[in-house]
Amino acid sequence: MWVYPRSRIEVLADPKPVFCQASSPTLVWGNQETIWSLTPGAMTARPSARTLYLCKPKKDFTKYGRSCRPVIGGNPLLPKYGYPSERLLKLSEPKKFLPAYLEQRSRDTPEWPVSLAAQNYNASKRILQLAQPKGLHPDFMPPREISTSPRRIVASPRTIELSKPKQLHPNFMPARDPEWPVTEAAKHAVPTKRILGLAQPSSRPRVTALDPEAFKVKESALKAVCTPRLAELAQPIRR
Repeated sequence: MWVYPRSRIEVLADPKPVFCQASSPTLVWGNQETIWSLTPGAMTARPSARTLYLCKPKKDFTKYGRSCRPVIGGNPLLPKYGYPSERLLKLSEPKKFLPAYLEQRSRDTPEWPVSLAAQNYNASKRILQLAQPKGLHPDFMPPREISTSPRRIVASPRTIELSKPKQLHPNFMPARDPEWPVTEAAKHAVPTKRILGLAQPSSRPRVTALDPEAFKVKESALKAVCTPRLAELAQPIRR
């Protein structure tokens, strides 16, 4: 008879041993016993006054009609609570700025102390004049109200035609795109020897001084007559 080894799934299917039973054999699940057994010294020890104070249950505030503690300042003061002392009233006052801080602070702060001289100062006539709000211009005319007759008028066909926006000219051509699409034939074209020769930059000797004769036009070029093809190419593009 052949005995096959156990597969991995059968090994993982076995329940894990309970380690707490090995460390605490007296543990019984379902009762109120502690997991760790208590020592006789802990069972016979006497608690201190602090421990007894902390063992007291929390005060029940539901008798005031609420399920939580009352908000401070939200409920009227009860007779048994009394009123705050002078010390509490003094501590509740907002903190005041020191005079040194008021003198050294920046101009960005919105609050500035006003001196007694400024409070008792009598404004001059010029200041009172500048304090007056600016009035409207004497020639100011309020917008006129449109009467009911222009609102009910019906525009004529001529008025409707003139109200239309101006149209573009029929021969108008928009600006040409600076990026031209290159055809596949131009991409695979092979330049001739003539095109390669014209593509070479003109080689001129290095000029150390300005030569006025270098750019002189010949007499024959001045008297030359352009061909019809050149005259046609010289015309600007109509748009």
